[in-house]
Amino acid sequence: MGIGATAGVAAVGGIALSAQASDDKTDSTASSSGSGSLVFDKDAYSELTTTITDTDGTEHSVTYHFWKAITYVAKPVDETYQSLIVSAPVKIDGKAVDATDAPILLANSVGGYMPSSVADATKVGGGGSAMGGGGGGAPSGAPSGAASNANGNTNATGGATSSNQLLALAAGYVVIEPGARGRTLKNSAGEYYGTAPAAIVDLKAAVRYIRSNKGRIPGNVERIVSAGTSAGGALSALLGASGDSRIYDKYLKELGAADASDAIFATGAWCPITDLEHADGAYEWNWGANKLSTGKQVDQTVSKVLQAQFAEYQASLKLRGLNGFGTLTARNYDEYLVKQYLEPSATTYLKGLSDSDRATYLAANTFITWSGGKATFSWADFLTHVGARKKTVPAFDAFDLSAGENNLFGAGTTQNRHFTAYGAKNDTTGLSSKRVASDIPETLNLMNPMYHLERGNPGRSKHWWIRLGTEDSDTSLTVSANLAAAAAGLGDDVNHLYYWDQGHGANTDPGDFITWIAKVTGHKNKKK
Repeated sequence: MGIGATAGVAAVGGIALSAQASDDKTDSTASSSGSGSLVFDKDAYSELTTTITDTDGTEHSVTYHFWKAITYVAKPVDETYQSLIVSAPVKIDGKAVDATDAPILLANSVGGYMPSSVADATKVGGGGSAMGGGGGGAPSGAPSGAASNANGNTNATGGATSSNQLLALAAGYVVIEPGARGRTLKNSAGEYYGTAPAAIVDLKAAVRYIRSNKGRIPGNVERIVSAGTSAGGALSALLGASGDSRIYDKYLKELGAADASDAIFATGAWCPITDLEHADGAYEWNWGANKLSTGKQVDQTVSKVLQAQFAEYQASLKLRGLNGFGTLTARNYDEYLVKQYLEPSATTYLKGLSDSDRATYLAANTFITWSGGKATFSWADFLTHVGARKKTVPAFDAFDLSAGENNLFGAGTTQNRHFTAYGAKNDTTGLSSKRVASDIPETLNLMNPMYHLERGNPGRSKHWWIRLGTEDSDTSLTVSANLAAAAAGLGDDVNHLYYWDQGHGANTDPGDFITWIAKVTGHKNKKK
């Protein structure tokens, strides 16, 4: 599954970071407020200094105020996960920064819908996703040979790298990193307390905490930009799509969340593993003909049934493609992906190579026609180029309940459950019922950004940054494309592209994301 400037330093927030920071130096040791209070203690920070190197190899010294883990709900289930850290720049390259009205980057570290904690974080980028531990099989997006990224930003396990956080801090933005409960958490009674919808409820509670502390917490609480990768990308998209939706109210009330809005301004989602009730069909439509890494073909009977389900679902959406493409269907989606995303992605990649490197690449990839500075190829040849699919069939609601997503929909003392009618009907574990549990439909709505976009939720984010690697077979390429089409169809600002030859968790243009934040938020630097 697979997680924002100062005068003279990236005037529009456009520092591009390859992302290594030096050891931080603590100048003071004040600690942050703990649980029981939803009032942010603006004086409870430590002052740290770190060195951030941009893509030109230039080092920048960044001094920032850091607040250790702060519990963001009044009645936490587990403070280890229901807390956040705050980093606010005060000086960059010796020049004072006023971050009072700076955008806030809300960067989650969720990978695999697993627990994520900042409880022990001591600096910016300190969040972490608990990728180990028990649960229903390995989390989707676990290391499986994702393509490498020359910029060092591919994260095959999902969860956040520190690139976006460091970049944002160096650009003068406030960085807030929330923890969240995850699917493998279990109490002494054997009850799972981090399964759906716990993670999204926690992130919403974090946003409410931030917004309720307007004027106390650093940054502009009306300009919160979320970011996440894989399952974290799905949660980021869900956070953006579901702003102020009433269907979460009872869950937030149980936690004692702040009485404030949970709407965010903009959304950054990398390789979002989402729309789970339709993910198996989408996956087979995309990768059904591709063999596994073992060279074996998956059960084509099952694959074709799921492809038919996807065709029915896609038709029901009535989504129109970007740039006047028309209604997206299972019959034309391959053409849409090739023309709208894949050929432009390959073209951008090839244009960025030297003449000799381009010639070498084209000689090794003869399926690409390079003419007039543009790459063209067929969908079938693209699938052959990608090669082995990452997952078996069904990819998400496994018949034997072995997928991480089965654990995501666990409840009570039941670790793993089916969440699709097809998965339940074909269960191989000996369950007495061949139907999904009665609470599953509501839970699916709580976890799916498409549910909110289909209804035109007025509290949604209006700005979307969506990215996916072309070789990412942890999910279907249609998932993020549908998300983009749904948002664009509502009139939202959508910036969506695919990274050529990149695998799960790729983020090859982090500097562009930081610049985009400045653009959509209208942020301009302030000198002190």
